[in-house]
Amino acid sequence: MTLNIPGHRELRKIVILNPKGGSGKTTLAMNLAGYFASLGRPAALMDFDPQASSIRWLKKRPPTQTAIYGVAAFEKKTNMTRSFQLRMPPDIRYCVVDTPAAMTTAQLTEFTPGAHAILVPVLPSAIDIHAASRLIADLLLVAKVSQRMGRLGIVANRVRENTLGFRKLTAFLDRVQIPIVGALRDSQNYVHTADEGSSIHEMHPSRTKKDLAGWLPLTSWLELRLNTPLTDSDVPRLCDAPKPGEASSDVVYLHTRVPRRDAQSTGSKF
Repeated sequence: MTLNIPGHRELRKIVILNPKGGSGKTTLAMNLAGYFASLGRPAALMDFDPQASSIRWLKKRPPTQTAIYGVAAFEKKTNMTRSFQLRMPPDIRYCVVDTPAAMTTAQLTEFTPGAHAILVPVLPSAIDIHAASRLIADLLLVAKVSQRMGRLGIVANRVRENTLGFRKLTAFLDRVQIPIVGALRDSQNYVHTADEGSSIHEMHPSRTKKDLAGWLPLTSWLELRLNTPLTDSDVPRLCDAPKPGEASSDVVYLHTRVPRRDAQSTGSKF
């Protein structure tokens, strides 16, 4: 079965995955959603991890921050189709998918089709590099992620420059010809943003200058991928369309601030 996220025809899906725990997958997902929000782009964060860390982060967002739509995808209801539970509002253009930990090889084929970008956060340690080598092999051979289209990128996480671990990670990825699209510092700013419901892109620039320097290559690579049309092999199989009248408590509308024009036109308050 392939993950189908009903939404606008221009919806872009960014999948963050690494079955190995502690890689910083959720931190990357939260800060990517915050990146889009900081630019005023309608974005969603879809949380498949039963620990619900991304959903808790969204609930902490202060009303002064730009709204991010949240979906508690780890919950499943039996009274509606799965595609209806995962539906996106028509204004959403970017969906960041925080995948569950301990994914099986078979599950990779559920999340990767239809993705404009697939990001794998990896720590620069021998254990994590070994786990990443198996994951990359599964993505290329089992999930059939195309190397030619360049939608797969590695994010070196919690990096300390000029360390042996980082050099080993770089050497390994050079051998398999998978790019490091970003190298994120081992910074306490990520701890603070997780506690505050914010992102590295929404903090005062004076506090995050060095951190944001590591994001520039990542966001440049990502913008290129998001603007590259999907090929026929990238498009997922269509699931059943949602049935009229179905309601879902799986979809958590976590807008912390409704733009004034929307509030005036709909009369809704969140």
